[in-house]
Amino acid sequence: MTSEQVLAHFRQILTIPRESGHEEHIIAWLQKFAADRNMDCKTDEAGNVLITIPATPGREDSPTIILQSHSDMVCEKNSGVEHDFSKDPIKAVVENGWLIAKDTTLGADCGIGIAAELAVLEDKNLPHGKIECLFTTSEETGLDGAFALKSDFLTGSILLNLDSEDEGELFIGCAGGIDTTAKFKYSPVPVPDGAVCVKAGFCGGIGGHSGDDIDKGRSNAVQSLARFLYRAYKKFGFTLCSIDGGNKRNAIAREAYAVIAARPEDITAIKELHLEILTELKDEYSVTDPDIAPIWEEGMAVPENAVDDRTAFNFIRALHSVPHGVMAMSAEVKGLVETSSNLASVKMLEGNIIRIGTSQRSSTNSARRNAADRIEAAFSVAGAEVTHESEYPGWKPSLKSHILEVCKSSYRRLFGKDPVVRAIHAGLECGLFLDKYPHLDMISFGPTLRGVHAPGERLDLASLDKFVLLLEDVIKQCK
Repeated sequence: MTSEQVLAHFRQILTIPRESGHEEHIIAWLQKFAADRNMDCKTDEAGNVLITIPATPGREDSPTIILQSHSDMVCEKNSGVEHDFSKDPIKAVVENGWLIAKDTTLGADCGIGIAAELAVLEDKNLPHGKIECLFTTSEETGLDGAFALKSDFLTGSILLNLDSEDEGELFIGCAGGIDTTAKFKYSPVPVPDGAVCVKAGFCGGIGGHSGDDIDKGRSNAVQSLARFLYRAYKKFGFTLCSIDGGNKRNAIAREAYAVIAARPEDITAIKELHLEILTELKDEYSVTDPDIAPIWEEGMAVPENAVDDRTAFNFIRALHSVPHGVMAMSAEVKGLVETSSNLASVKMLEGNIIRIGTSQRSSTNSARRNAADRIEAAFSVAGAEVTHESEYPGWKPSLKSHILEVCKSSYRRLFGKDPVVRAIHAGLECGLFLDKYPHLDMISFGPTLRGVHAPGERLDLASLDKFVLLLEDVIKQCK
């Protein structure tokens, strides 16, 4: 097995639509991959695919290894870019040793894991015990496939999760998570006579993964917009016509804007305030987000209806006050974020609803629920209806893991140094696997990815070489 073979599979995967919740094409492709090679394959009701190959001669007594990746991807693109994720292939280029999708997400999370599994399945020279390759569905939007997994679907005792993003690091634990949604019901009212409409907001943030990147101090466009709206409402008053920002729960918002109606004589001062806040943001985020840019358009068409003043006032105050970012660092693991919250999105829905999407993560169950309660309190006191969804458990680290020792030994022998062993603040499916299969010995590793969940996502090709060597050797050593 070589990294070139893995890349060949990944380039095929780039042509297959696989947005979370719409994975029928990648599922069919995996099924055909198995059928064309006479490999055992089964698919459960959730769309989880399991392709199995028997042990090579002489390795029948080796433990059964489960290789696991998720089949979906986060589909994000830069504004103004024409790309239909339901049919258009991902465009990737190689620059300075990185495989990059410049205007969209690349989907190496977790497409490169899928590709590695397929390369293992095809390798006729790799000695191994029985191997089960598991491809789970809708990981990015709620770990749906892992939740639906039946306790008799797998037979393996060792699980290698291939969904990590830092070569040289072995992950033995992860945070659990929960989504919290707030909905404001408003009464539609006419825009005041004589008012003029402007579109104001911010874009150009780097964004990123709401777990891996939450501690990097990056700007959140929804939070920045709330800052502007709060100060503008206090100083001038205006009518909120519409608002839109962010997208996926597990991505830091890169762009957000609102259309507001104000008195004509206030527009110049509102624009000055907008530029003042832009200056503040560019100063505060000069290192992390140097390309923050303004969204400002005048002469917008006056809509038929807007949000009533009372709801707008309560909504803006709540949006500005709700926590975002790191809430606590681990006291046990140096440098590990324990608890965080992501102010992910704000959308206008049919039925006169403003919906705010957030997600909370923590390696401590009680802290995760308390973080969600804090978000609920901030929104409910302002009159919103708040619900919690998609809660999943964390994966408690174990330094006594046998597969950990195998991986450490392989890495040391291959590369002449010890790998870093740590837990991750992002969510992995491993916690759910343990619920169904408490006997599993698990570890997670992968090549280096950067900018996941955002346009510009990239894969370090040199790290892919090392990842493939490590995966191959670990499989060999599991005797």
